[in-house]
Amino acid sequence: MPSAPRYHDAPDAVADAIIAAVGPSIVLALPLGLGKPNHIVNALVARAMADPGLDLTIFTALTLETPAPGSELERRFLEPAMQRLFGAYPPLTYAAALRGGSLPPNIRVDEFFFLAGRWRGVPRAQQNYICANYTDAQRYILDRGVNVVAQLVAKQDGEAGPRFSLGSNPDITPDLLQARAEGRADFMFVGQVNSQMPFMESDTALVDGCEFAHMLESEATDFELYSAPKRPVSLAQQAVGLQVARLVPDGGTLQIGIGAVGDAVAQGLILRHAQNDIFSPLSAALHTGDCEALACEDQPFETGLYGASEMLTDGFIQLEQAGVLKREVDGAVVHAAFFVECRDFYTALRTLPEARRRRFAMSPVSFTNSLYGGVQARRRDRVKARFINSAMMVTLLGAVVSDATGDGQVVSGVGGQFDFAEQAFALDGARFIITIDAVRTKRGKTVSNIVWSYPHATIPRHRRDIVATEYGIADLRGKSDADVVAALLNIADSRFQDELLATAKQAGKIAADHEIPPCYRNNTPERIRATLADARKSGHLPDFPFGTDFTPVEQRLLPALDVMGNASASLVSTLRLAFAGARLSLKGEVDGEALARMRLDRPAGLMDRLYRWMLIAALKQTADG
Repeated sequence: MPSAPRYHDAPDAVADAIIAAVGPSIVLALPLGLGKPNHIVNALVARAMADPGLDLTIFTALTLETPAPGSELERRFLEPAMQRLFGAYPPLTYAAALRGGSLPPNIRVDEFFFLAGRWRGVPRAQQNYICANYTDAQRYILDRGVNVVAQLVAKQDGEAGPRFSLGSNPDITPDLLQARAEGRADFMFVGQVNSQMPFMESDTALVDGCEFAHMLESEATDFELYSAPKRPVSLAQQAVGLQVARLVPDGGTLQIGIGAVGDAVAQGLILRHAQNDIFSPLSAALHTGDCEALACEDQPFETGLYGASEMLTDGFIQLEQAGVLKREVDGAVVHAAFFVECRDFYTALRTLPEARRRRFAMSPVSFTNSLYGGVQARRRDRVKARFINSAMMVTLLGAVVSDATGDGQVVSGVGGQFDFAEQAFALDGARFIITIDAVRTKRGKTVSNIVWSYPHATIPRHRRDIVATEYGIADLRGKSDADVVAALLNIADSRFQDELLATAKQAGKIAADHEIPPCYRNNTPERIRATLADARKSGHLPDFPFGTDFTPVEQRLLPALDVMGNASASLVSTLRLAFAGARLSLKGEVDGEALARMRLDRPAGLMDRLYRWMLIAALKQTADG
């Protein structure tokens, strides 16, 4: 093994070195998400596309892509803001070829986790998906005989020479390097330096230069990290966040995921700590049932929380700043395995004082998602753990659907969700909390996310624990099937309760004379809207709790465009919305700035006029709540 990597300023030179060393059959492992060295990967893919004699297998997860507009309205919204929202992230050649059906047969891409919803309907991607827990990915990489591992890294120059950090992704690589050191693997490790990658300084994130065979570093291959713009937190998600914040005990351990629900939970915890006079009555008003069995808490944090999470999200940074995340374990307030966030998050990490940045300890997924390899210490440290994850649906018997549709189309992946469910049952005092919106609306049709049954499950019902919707909390652990059905009916949307109850009775899973208590019969969006209205108006529950790259006018447009998309599913809904907009237009009740942003201030034809009227009505509807 060389004492230092050989430096290159061109990706083709790295590709040449890899092929010369390992031969025409390359098994390439890439980190999940942000840590991919795009230029090196694209150089290898280009060689394999030009030479059928090269065989390239890529094992990875969460291939990041800048979104492509799917409709005329999406194009008008996204194109003027693409650079600002997503930056100059270099596209991965294999992704475009795979999506377009032009990836040659000598290149294979196996992924164990997808960017949510992006690979539905792409046959080759669906066929090569590997259903795996995150903690098992390392084993599968080794089983495939990996001979190249490539990663984006951060670099610091010092008097003793350069230092390297795995930055966003010490999730699997440290374990692979350990396997190589022990003789269980034999691969070439190559890196690509990125100046924007935060230099994370935990022991497992730092890598000695001698581990690398080759390093790509040049201004031409430096690039802006992928930015994931924050989506607005809906009213239902705000309600979920406030309720779940009552389930997190002081002095406990926290895991949350990315996205609007994770932001809502973090915001709820901060509100509980910093503005308790607002939080306590508000969260209590949302929960209509008995919370005593769950030992709900609503007081500020004294001891504070420690984070043990697969993903480091902006929410953890905000919780640390607010003084909620302050219980340290080995000098860290959180251990996490990877991150993919917005550009403000990357900037915040890069600019934190070194001592404070060390409190965010990046660690292998084998540590964050598992108890193995240090069971006693992790049991001691992960006290009163709350593992909070989102799902697509929950069956009335408690099974959780998070990763795929009933016909097998993979939406995302299992990731670490099953790992955290297992930890929740293995640790004393721990709970696994699944959050879902009670309903979803797509193409104009509203359906329940609590369903009687589903042909696919991510978490089997024997691991059912806690489920939270905007309407309340269902404690399912150790309960009989009948009690589980009753608890989930209580937090279902009232528009669907009768049908679900009738199905359960027909199946003999609940008593024939069971009735849903009256206090749960008002589970409606109107009740949630009325309960949260004052807090929303006063700014305590903002649409974007931790900021956004979207401008104020774009923030108004986002929910309005969703309304338009749902209305477009039927001609009747489209005409109804357009007629309402035409009436508002005659009255002069229009958002001129929003219309101009969508180039509908001066409609060029009949379709533009229809879009204009629909948008006017949708903006009015969302502004009124």
